[in-house]
Amino acid sequence: MKEALWLISNSLRSIVKNKKRLFTYLFVPLIGILIGIAAYGNTGPTTMYAGVVNHDNGKIAKDTVKFISGINHVKVSNIDSSKVNDQIASGKLDCVIILDSGFSKSVMNGNPDHIEMVSIKGASITGFVKSYVNNYLSNVASLSKAAGGDHTAFQKMYDQYKDSSFKVNAQSLKDTSKNNDITGQTIGFLIMIMLSSAGGLSEIIIREKENRTYLRLMSSPINSRIYVFSNVVVNMIIMTVQILITLTVMTKIFHISPGVPFWTMVGVLLIFALAGVGLSLVITSFASTTASSGAMQNLIMTPTCLLAGCFWPVEIMPKTMQKIAEFLPQRWLLDTITQLQKGHSLSSLSMNISILFAFALAFFMIAIYKFSRGNNVRNFI
Repeated sequence: MKEALWLISNSLRSIVKNKKRLFTYLFVPLIGILIGIAAYGNTGPTTMYAGVVNHDNGKIAKDTVKFISGINHVKVSNIDSSKVNDQIASGKLDCVIILDSGFSKSVMNGNPDHIEMVSIKGASITGFVKSYVNNYLSNVASLSKAAGGDHTAFQKMYDQYKDSSFKVNAQSLKDTSKNNDITGQTIGFLIMIMLSSAGGLSEIIIREKENRTYLRLMSSPINSRIYVFSNVVVNMIIMTVQILITLTVMTKIFHISPGVPFWTMVGVLLIFALAGVGLSLVITSFASTTASSGAMQNLIMTPTCLLAGCFWPVEIMPKTMQKIAEFLPQRWLLDTITQLQKGHSLSSLSMNISILFAFALAFFMIAIYKFSRGNNVRNFI
């Protein structure tokens, strides 16, 4: 135990002294938060700018303009007809609604007409306002039809309609999907960095074999099991710090709620960290040089992260790729977090947790077997 503690403290001291490596391990994962905010941070409702040209002096035309001005997320301005093309072409206005002379009369007759909407942004813009205006005019036209051409009766019903005591109150619910998307993007990037960090730390074993440090250590009371165990502990310490820093910055500084309790998220990520360390040791056990180890890491870790959906939703991939992703630990971690965000309890996700532990166990067993079969350090080149 004394030897293991010495190896752990020595490895941690070397990491702390290397400022570049320390920065990479601890602060590069925070880039994932910025990527998530850039990708999903501006997906909320935006204000649409609409212009109104009113050529009709009727009461219904004025009320229609007032109604449009009251639509949420729509800012209305009155403009001259001569400025329509310039305002639309310059992008200052998203659309312009033109009420021609005779508009009020057509609505009173039950057939709304003499209204035009101009936009160069297509139905994605005009459809939003058009649905509100059509519904409003349809209600007014229905009053006209009910009045049967009696102007006095229509005016009475129209006034009652405007002054109706029946009101509809709308309450906005907090949209958590944006935070969940940012969390998924952040965790996906964190997974990539965690695997890279584990690979870099495990690669130290090969580097020390190359410079004969490993041989000198094996000549001391330290054996290979203690040496590998200390490497695993250092890996887990670094990954734990990475997880804590990333989640703390995300929740406390950027105020992004992941939709999962803090310590539950930490626990799930630590289980994956074990699988990540096991995978890095497997790569190290099969690699003969640091160059081949780096190549194997790039060949295995980066493609599997892409395939598992660390950087985009796995649902957009072909079904065949989605099936392949089910054989990757990254996919099971992301699925576990997604299910927790949907309200599932951790106990109900025992299958996911068991599979992550199974990945970790399988990787460690492969690494242990391979290390035990190739323990001749003297012939290492």
